Amino acid sequence: MQDLHKIIDFIAASNWLILIIGGLTGLMLAPAKVTLGIISGGLIVAVNFHLLKRTTKNMLNPEAVSKKGRSLVGNVLVKYYIRFAISGVLIFLLISKQIVHPIGLLAGLSVVVASVFLATMLEIKRLFFKEAV
Repeated sequence: MQDLHKIIDFIAASNWLILIIGGLTGLMLAPAKVTLGIISGGLIVAVNFHLLKRTTKNMLNPEAVSKKGRSLVGNVLVKYYIRFAISGVLIFLLISKQIVHPIGLLAGLSVVVASVFLATMLEIKRLFFKEAV
């Protein structure tokens, strides 16, 4: 369980790092709307992941589970769907009002995917070198 928390913390931290690198790269190489899309999409998913991490950490806390029981799972699902709806509305508004370029937004929304991929590769490397020793 401790390894899982370390991986999730790594993903949360690398989300912000990848967002900063992507945003700075966009500032140097891309038009303003693409850069704004990268930053907006990255912020949406990074904040979403952070809130999901916090919600699930509270859900896995034995004291919270014993106090709230089954209503805790329902509470987590409600929070998830509220975040999902808010994210959808934000993405819709950003694209429909032509505030951002869709390709930049897609790149920004891929921040968590890149972080999970990086964490997976590092974990596979760790497991193989641990087995080899």
